[in-house]
Amino acid sequence: MTHFVGRKAELRTLHGALDRVRTSSGHPGQCILMRGRRRIGKSSLVEEFLHQAGVPQLFFTAGGGSAEAELAELLDAASVSTLPDRELLLEAAPNNWNAAFRLLAQVLPDDSPSVLVIDEVPYLMDRVDAFEGTLQRAWDRHLSRKPVLLLLVGSDLSMMEALNSYERPFHQRGTEMVVGPLTPADVAEMLDLDPATAFDAALLTGGLPLICAEWRKGADVWEFLDASLSNPISALLVSAERSLAAEFPTQAMAREVLRAIGSGERTFTNVARAAGGIAHTTLSRATDLLVDKRVVAAELPISTRPSKERRYRIADPCLRFWLAFLEPHMPEIERMRGDLTLSRIKQGWTSWRGRAVEPLIRESLARLLPDGELPAAPAVGGYWTRSNDVEIDIVGADREPVAKKLLFLGSVKWLENSSFDAHDLAALHKHRAAVTDDPVPLVAASRAGVSCAGLQGAYGPEELLGAWRRA
Repeated sequence: MTHFVGRKAELRTLHGALDRVRTSSGHPGQCILMRGRRRIGKSSLVEEFLHQAGVPQLFFTAGGGSAEAELAELLDAASVSTLPDRELLLEAAPNNWNAAFRLLAQVLPDDSPSVLVIDEVPYLMDRVDAFEGTLQRAWDRHLSRKPVLLLLVGSDLSMMEALNSYERPFHQRGTEMVVGPLTPADVAEMLDLDPATAFDAALLTGGLPLICAEWRKGADVWEFLDASLSNPISALLVSAERSLAAEFPTQAMAREVLRAIGSGERTFTNVARAAGGIAHTTLSRATDLLVDKRVVAAELPISTRPSKERRYRIADPCLRFWLAFLEPHMPEIERMRGDLTLSRIKQGWTSWRGRAVEPLIRESLARLLPDGELPAAPAVGGYWTRSNDVEIDIVGADREPVAKKLLFLGSVKWLENSSFDAHDLAALHKHRAAVTDDPVPLVAASRAGVSCAGLQGAYGPEELLGAWRRA
């Protein structure tokens, strides 16, 4: 069996829920609503948990077919499950979801725990009439009375959130669980990489297990890219397209807006221009959809004064890389000229990485602090003006986007052989003066170290990676 890397916190959560099933009386059933982007490894996580748990289980994955087709698939999953009385469900052959849930409750063990997994729940919400109400009634009347852990899993983040929202039938019946990408520390362990290269790998792979699995242990960025670009069906090349096809099968305008943001445009006006001069109302609908799907992040600068200077970025760094360097040149790669694409990436890599790594560094600091003179910060973001005459990479504050108090300001310098020096510190002092008169602590994150005094905090790849090892 392949060594399962990471997900320690998630596995603890699942085992804890199963322990509550074992020890609870009355209505011992527990439900977890697990959500995470496509190809993030949710199913693999559940499979590993089921392997470790060793209890009777049924794992059903919806496929997006009709209600009747999904019901047939459920019965097929039951036939290969480890539920002791699964034959009863197969013999009864229920012809609707109400009956199927009632029969499922009957075949679940009464005196020992079991696990029932329904994967890709949003397909059922979309295709089965009144599915949420049917599920709610089945849970309240039948399933929750059994010692069962019900895992409802989905990739459509907004629909999974809606399942548990107020005034929806299943509200507050499940505990929400978000599965994110593999952390930089997970990537470092899985691929046997030094901290600096681990951050590079986290950006390129997005922490997606399928892509990480194709990265040879100990290989550097250019070895990995050379191998991936030489294989037209490598996970790096095909994962993003498959995810987008599943998420936006008919929304052509959303794809155009995504390409514009992926090309590096960050403001509303520039995105509209890059997307072909589309109308602002059309762009608003497209960006709202992309933000709702968590594909795009829409951010405001953090400061003590309100701002309307919203900026957009691709939330997943792997998708960001694919849109910037790979999608525009897929025909070139498909005719086995990935060498041309690789040369283009090498030319733009330093600039692309310098901006792409900023959100990851902010998240690292949020996990790492408090440390020394730097306090913990409820909000860690950035600051900018419309003209970009003042741009601060790191802003720690008591809240966002309008803060009552700024806790620290900082700069990111993520170059191979150039340290954060006195010139960088002078620029940071100048930008701090433009934002506040207070002597707010200053911090630097640098790939190649710090060669000046005067900072209240300095972090390199090793320290930042350590923030992700705490879990």
